[in-house]
Amino acid sequence: MIKKKICMLGAFAVGKTSLVQRYVHSIFSDKYHTTIGVNIEKTRVCAGDTDVDLIIWDLYGEDEFQKVRLSYLKGASGCIYVVDGTRKATLATALNLKETVHNALGETPFILVINKSDLKNQWEIDMSTLEDLRQKGTIIIETSAKTGEEVKEVFQLLTKKMMDK
Repeated sequence: MIKKKICMLGAFAVGKTSLVQRYVHSIFSDKYHTTIGVNIEKTRVCAGDTDVDLIIWDLYGEDEFQKVRLSYLKGASGCIYVVDGTRKATLATALNLKETVHNALGETPFILVINKSDLKNQWEIDMSTLEDLRQKGTIIIETSAKTGEEVKEVFQLLTKKMMDK
């Protein structure tokens, strides 16, 4: 059995836990729960003709008071950087985390997720900034943990990227 560790990273309250709960358990809750440390979920996916156990590390949100522990990143096969489309500053946090992970682990497969697509009319994220990132090769997927939009696709695509590495 192949096992792959995925780290969910981003600012506080961007929807990391909600995305994991939607993906693993097909549930969504409007109640906000702060992650303390790390929550770990496990699910099995099929990548081609290979079963893969995904061990998903949902890390606490980074803010001005706490930084992500590098020890939590150890052994990660891939990362999902989560941005709240309604809060512009969360994109900078995600990009800074990407740099931190790159410095700690080297080149690691990743996907940048802009969450809360169900609130797109309230987004503060500049579309030209996202287009610039796409031009530089960043895969960006717009998701909604609330509706489930594109959530499964994020994990499937990252699994494929990790298996191809």
